[in-house]
Amino acid sequence: MNIFTQKLKLVWNDQVLRNRILFVLFGFMLFRVLANIPIPGADVGALANLLAGETGDLLGFLNIFSGGGFANLSIALLGVGPYITASIIMQLVGMMSPKVKEMQRESEAGRKKISMYSRLMSVPLAAIQGFGLLKLLQSQGVLGNLSTPELIVNILIVVAGSVLLMWIGELVSEFGIGNGVSLVIFAGIVAILPGQIFTLYENLLVNPSDIPLYALFLAMAFAVIYAIVYITEAERPIPISNAKQSRGSGRQTGVQNYLPLRLNQAGVIPIIFAISVLIFPQMVAQFLSVSANPQLASIGQSILSGLANLWIYGSAYFILTFLFTYFYTAVTFDPKQVADNLQKGGSFVPGVRPGMQTEEYLGNVMTKITLVGAIFLATVAVLPVVIQGITGLQSLAIGGTGLLIAVSVTIDLVKRLDSQITMREY
Repeated sequence: MNIFTQKLKLVWNDQVLRNRILFVLFGFMLFRVLANIPIPGADVGALANLLAGETGDLLGFLNIFSGGGFANLSIALLGVGPYITASIIMQLVGMMSPKVKEMQRESEAGRKKISMYSRLMSVPLAAIQGFGLLKLLQSQGVLGNLSTPELIVNILIVVAGSVLLMWIGELVSEFGIGNGVSLVIFAGIVAILPGQIFTLYENLLVNPSDIPLYALFLAMAFAVIYAIVYITEAERPIPISNAKQSRGSGRQTGVQNYLPLRLNQAGVIPIIFAISVLIFPQMVAQFLSVSANPQLASIGQSILSGLANLWIYGSAYFILTFLFTYFYTAVTFDPKQVADNLQKGGSFVPGVRPGMQTEEYLGNVMTKITLVGAIFLATVAVLPVVIQGITGLQSLAIGGTGLLIAVSVTIDLVKRLDSQITMREY
């Protein structure tokens, strides 16, 4: 407790660190204000009924990405979903294009240019998603019969809200602490968690026989939190030797240290990517299911019925999370670059030749430990869906996903804050 108090005093007494934390809180406050400004013609009561219906999973995950802005039919209806989709596209392009890949790795100006492309791409994506979502809500009676000018105005409003949230996230990343976009999602989850807990409490009052299920869910929630923290902190240390030559005798001496490779290098990003990919076909299918064309309506209903099967949905969620874990790890960790940096610094892995052999060794180790991290992350991701299939309670699945994202973002934020404190202590 004494160490914790000392760190709090250090944070408060350091003006730069204090201003960064206050800026994050200001960003949260501004985001919550936007999430409570409704768009014109919104019927929140009709949306509440829709959230409790068959489309609850899709709209519940949309509500997570919008940070509660969807449930209020606010101008932050789309949240940061379009920006995340644009980031996925740009990272895929970086994997396929050597030029873009070089820009991502070598130059700070290149990375800024990639970020600019992602921001620009998010605008048309927000327009497309906004149009589809507004037409879906209009077909479900949540929005009235909007004329074409009114529909265009609403699309412009939700696009502007999404761009504004993206801007807030970028500002938090630059002037605050942590990843701004992840923190925006985290702030929305924290804001809607009390409402979900109250809903579970009301369900418990109506069905007291579900107490064992809720107790089991609570126990699993604590176990999952512990496992997330444990896996996130787990590392595979690679021994590194730094050869130094003594001037007097010419003898070689070695300085031994370690290169830590994280078991879960990707963090919570694969889950966010997987959800964003799963949302898109469901949204398109929901839109097609209410089409006047019988063939399109039949296709939409078929896709929805397939995704409504928890086994199909859970399998797709598991596979996407697993694949995105490897994908994002490949984006953030380059064995060739690490091997080159070690060789340039006069360091080497004992028993492994510098250069290509070191690159292959690091790649093999990273592949093996990422397998463990990917299986764990995918299992934790689909665990709430399994619980929903057993209990039939939809809010448990959505709340579990929100809990997973919130815990992972909290761990990342605490580690970044602790690194800032450690740097100032020295």
